Amino acid sequence: MLIINVKDNESIDKALKRFKKKFEKTGVLRELRSRTAFQKPSVKRRTEVIKATYKERMYGNHTEQ
Repeated sequence: MLIINVKDNESIDKALKRFKKKFEKTGVLRELRSRTAFQKPSVKRRTEVIKATYKERMYGNHTEQ
């Protein structure tokens, strides 16, 4: 359960923004979307490998100059 303490002079919009950030960090929505349809473990592993290679290419150490 997420608890957001609203300060005296804080607007509701700012408190809602903090709540949304906290909620997104928990990963509940991502988990819910992944559970809507079954995905075989082999397919899940393959997509993770593809994402990892993409991240490595994009953010990895580039020795080219």
